[in-house]
Amino acid sequence: MQNPVTLRPLWKTYLLFLAPMVLSNFLQSMSGTVNSIYIGQMLGTQALAAVSGMFPIVFFFIALVIGLGAGAGVLIGQAWGAREPGLVKAIAGSTLLLGAMIGLVAAVLGSVFARQALQGLGTPADVLEEAVAYARVMMWIMPPLLVFVLFTQLLRGVSDTLSPLLALVVSTCVGLLLTPALIRGWFGLPQMGIQSAALAGLAGNLAAMAMLAWRLNRKGHALALDRALLAAMRLDRAILAKVLRIGLPTGLQMVVISLSELVILALVNQHGSQATAAYGAVTQIVNYVQFPALSIAIAASILGAQAIGAGRVERIGPILRTGLLINLGLTGGLVLLGYLLSHWLLGLFITEPATRAQAAHLLHIMLWSMLVFGFQAVIGGVMRGSGTVMVPMAISVFCILGVELPVAYLLDARFGLQGVWMAFPVAYLCMLALQTTYYKRVWQHQKIERLV
Repeated sequence: MQNPVTLRPLWKTYLLFLAPMVLSNFLQSMSGTVNSIYIGQMLGTQALAAVSGMFPIVFFFIALVIGLGAGAGVLIGQAWGAREPGLVKAIAGSTLLLGAMIGLVAAVLGSVFARQALQGLGTPADVLEEAVAYARVMMWIMPPLLVFVLFTQLLRGVSDTLSPLLALVVSTCVGLLLTPALIRGWFGLPQMGIQSAALAGLAGNLAAMAMLAWRLNRKGHALALDRALLAAMRLDRAILAKVLRIGLPTGLQMVVISLSELVILALVNQHGSQATAAYGAVTQIVNYVQFPALSIAIAASILGAQAIGAGRVERIGPILRTGLLINLGLTGGLVLLGYLLSHWLLGLFITEPATRAQAAHLLHIMLWSMLVFGFQAVIGGVMRGSGTVMVPMAISVFCILGVELPVAYLLDARFGLQGVWMAFPVAYLCMLALQTTYYKRVWQHQKIERLV
């Protein structure tokens, strides 16, 4: 088994790892955006506002699995770098079983308490019933969605970013074909209204998992869904303790981010359904920039973990520098495109001129800070590859709870809705300053060793 970290130039490894993952993130964002376009154009702004209210709730559950996948991905990366495929399967099997259990809990709790959660967020009364109907369907598709998200993270631990991309192509195509068909009742299908996007997403995920199983088994992949992986699907305490050691802080960080988004959404909802629809539209565009930035951070983390597993700790510095440069070029370029095309992009799924103008103003306030977000994410990703998560997590949590939310409340009181969006750049600049200080003053001077 070859170790890509040691056999090819670093910049080639980065690009081969990043290209499919960035394309995957674009597909994910595009799928969500086109679904929002379908809903906004075919069902109206109120329906878009109802769906937008679900973004933070869905992200809350996905955050738990992302944290789990981050921990397992680091361990799998180190095991893969050390050329131990049996250990790779053991880590993957335990993690997938735990992820499936989280999905079942999410389905039950999310569907039962959907109305209370949306009311607690202050969802506008004129869209509450539609939002509850959509939320309940969305919660019941959580188990396959979370397992799919988790499995793609584990594949990246062995440097396979192409298989997740192909799976997303299948998922996206199925979803984009079924959503309008279910909205309009084409081809003899029942008209499902606002629930159409969720049901189409379920069909897409199931089709993608089937394709993924076929592809991995045919190729004899390290994470093929074979008897060995099925046998490894047990709650191994020793493995899960190490996964959770990294994953829980990362998951907690993601949960705090999602909770802060709930608070932000509650602030936005106080300005009416037009502001909620603008929030949903801006979120769609920001995702196109934020997800690639996060992809670069994930690449830095996995490549760092593989280098540690291979005993090539001296590669960590170049991995960090390359990640920062790629963030400058890729994320910076996307930020520039976002500013240049903002009016046209927002017009794709907001038909009302006043709402579109409001959304454009909010986007212009905070989009540039995605570049800063990317820099701090890469630094944190490199440290996470060694298993160092507590301090980077504490920094992020402090900047969200101690900076972003208080600033959002203060500026909302003074400047109104636009003040809420001003809080994001302030928080990201604080994160970058603190992450950089910890990396240079503390982490660089610590001894780095394998965790598995």
